[in-house]
Amino acid sequence: MRSRPTPRLRLHGWRHPTIVAIALLGVVTGFAQFAPTASLSDVAKTFGADGTAEQVGLSATTVGLGLAVIRVASLGALPIASVADRIGRRQVLLWCVGIGLTLTATAAISPSFWTFVAVVAISRPLFSATTAVGSVVASEETTSEHRTKAVALAAAGYGIGTGVASVVRVPLNDLLGLGFRGVFACALPLLLTLPLLAPMLGEPDRFVALRERRLPGVRPRLQPLSAIHPRLRGRLLLLTAVTLTFNLVTGPNNTYLFFYGEGRLGISPATMAGVIIVSGVLGLAGLLLGRWASDRVGRRAACITFHLLMALSAVVAYSGSVPGLVGGFWAGILAQGAYGPAFGALSTEVFPTSVRATTQGWVAAAGVLGAVVGLLLFGTLSDVTGSFATAALTVCMLGAVTAVGYRWFPETVGLELEESAPELDDQPAQGG
Repeated sequence: MRSRPTPRLRLHGWRHPTIVAIALLGVVTGFAQFAPTASLSDVAKTFGADGTAEQVGLSATTVGLGLAVIRVASLGALPIASVADRIGRRQVLLWCVGIGLTLTATAAISPSFWTFVAVVAISRPLFSATTAVGSVVASEETTSEHRTKAVALAAAGYGIGTGVASVVRVPLNDLLGLGFRGVFACALPLLLTLPLLAPMLGEPDRFVALRERRLPGVRPRLQPLSAIHPRLRGRLLLLTAVTLTFNLVTGPNNTYLFFYGEGRLGISPATMAGVIIVSGVLGLAGLLLGRWASDRVGRRAACITFHLLMALSAVVAYSGSVPGLVGGFWAGILAQGAYGPAFGALSTEVFPTSVRATTQGWVAAAGVLGAVVGLLLFGTLSDVTGSFATAALTVCMLGAVTAVGYRWFPETVGLELEESAPELDDQPAQGG
């Protein structure tokens, strides 16, 4: 006998306490991950770099190198997320958020730029793993009917967190004169909320049932690739490819926003904060649109549509005018928000429970690589050509070419996880 009987699964709706806890952890994660981007001008000024230069984020500059280090560090989310397939989703989430917030608060007292970069870089993979495992929990706790709603709620939490990081920067810097240190010190009160969220966060029954079916003493492998069944590796390769190219666009589109808007176009920080506030509303509208589209027209069609819209919006954003930047950025936020529920559901539905967290770790890693390549390519092209518009057009054309790849995934709308991605009997993850 290879396994124990499977207990009856208790599945929930999108308003279950565990899903709410995932969304609240998303707020914390969004704040902590976006704080370096929102505060980068203040960090550069504090440590003596020129935060008003037209070309920033290039690999040849101190600021660009620091930004690249922080982003590349997120690759560590892959092995961290894979641990959730071994010990459980809940433990990984709580440890990652707790340690990550502690490090974020520590960054507030950094004595130098590179100390700041080092501390933020160490915390980055912890938050990336939180996002990856959180999407797994949102999918595993819910029925097919409620899955995209749960994924959308988790994404909404993350979006709120990024908006808060952008908005609090203005009073902490302009009114209190605290600069980036005040923003990062906000991690301390966020850390105090963790004991309140922990009781709400449960372990998905799907993972509990899988753990109970395993033979005594047998645990899944920790190697992120060998844990994936050979028949699923082609699907994983395709998933990482579309993720990389989508983030090839979102990386520079989001990261260069403040530097380009404030430094090149002369937009005030207060105006940029207003742009971010409006984008929060649009992001929510995008989540609702994406949830509707992915449930009505299918995951694949929704992913293709919003992938292409994201590329087009970035071209408009860096076309050289204030209306273009604002309108393009807002359209991009709408596209990113709509893409989230469709891709979040699809990427978790096409892999079995035994490796679902590991594959989401691969998604996180591919996203990091795509963003870093996009940043460096965008920066280099803008420097060589002297045009942000040319750089944006080139990067976005490269980012759009793989949108057709979603057609090769199975359509999973209306299916439970056990139907869309059943466990494979000879899954390597069951080996010792």
